[in-house]
Amino acid sequence: MRILLVTDAWAPQVNGVVRTLEKTRETLLEFGHQVEVLSPEGQRTLPCPGYSEIRLATRPQQAVRQAFSGRAFDAIHIATEGPVGMAARRWCIRHALPFTTSYHTRFPEYIRMRAPVPLAWSYAYLRRFHAPATRTLVRTDTQRQLLAERGFSDLAIWPGGVDTQLFRPRGRDHLGLPRPISLYMGRVAPEKNLEAFLDLDLPGSQVVIGGGPALDGYRKRYPQAHFLGYRHGEELAEVLSSADVFVFPSCTDTLGLVMLEAMACGVPVAAFPVPGPKDLITDGGNGALDEDLRSAIFRALSIDSEACIEFAARFSWTNSTRRFLDMLQPIDEPNESVPAYNPVPWPSPLPDRKVGSIALEN
Repeated sequence: MRILLVTDAWAPQVNGVVRTLEKTRETLLEFGHQVEVLSPEGQRTLPCPGYSEIRLATRPQQAVRQAFSGRAFDAIHIATEGPVGMAARRWCIRHALPFTTSYHTRFPEYIRMRAPVPLAWSYAYLRRFHAPATRTLVRTDTQRQLLAERGFSDLAIWPGGVDTQLFRPRGRDHLGLPRPISLYMGRVAPEKNLEAFLDLDLPGSQVVIGGGPALDGYRKRYPQAHFLGYRHGEELAEVLSSADVFVFPSCTDTLGLVMLEAMACGVPVAAFPVPGPKDLITDGGNGALDEDLRSAIFRALSIDSEACIEFAARFSWTNSTRRFLDMLQPIDEPNESVPAYNPVPWPSPLPDRKVGSIALEN
């Protein structure tokens, strides 16, 4: 199958959306499919206001015309709602080409944090953007329910994955900081609610991996914390494995791929009981959920690391990508209903606990 993947989020950006799309493309190629990526790469771009590391294409229509010039695709997936995604959507509608979309980021909530834009306005735009798609892929059942309540239709679950060859226990001595080590990994930006973690009076060390528009300000405001900036590959996995607890303070994520990566390293997760964490964390099983984040952190410290590793092992990019293929709409075939998605129950030794809603068998 020849697949066109359209996205405004691509390298050199570093975030969960880019990792998901990169790993999906890589796995599709391993399956023997052809994948062409249409992104801002190679185009004239401008920095996104407030996020200089995110580049937005200024003339996406030209790139879309070039992508379709003399090419025939078997399926088209539009992953983001930015300028490139909008231009590809217009092209598909104009030429009667079916396509699928995905919903990775809760932009209405992010925008609302920065400007007095009503959530209803932003969701109305997103609802209109995704409406022509054969189906819109979402990360969890909780997110599917929330979007359905806001009038979105044709929603299907596309779970995430984790590279357990990279993210695995690698010992606890890489950082050499006072314990316990409470660690956050992700974008350093206001919508991640990082202050809820950094404002806490905790024993041991607070560590932050990642960059973003708020990094310089946080470094000045929280001198007690260790800001390591970006880490990649083996070094990232080693730093992550050194933590005693992974702290996920965000209340606006659709999933939070970093939680799976932490669990794969044997690190339990502490988070608020909100969409995303609620879909991945069983309180007392592979982490702790609590409206009091400090309490969640202390309770997570007692979680068995083997339970975290066992849970993360159920997710694989192979299964995630197979699900993605199931939900694509082949251009030359009639629209058929997508196969039902059945979550996997929590394994022993916790048979009576209900696991998050998107676990996968390997």
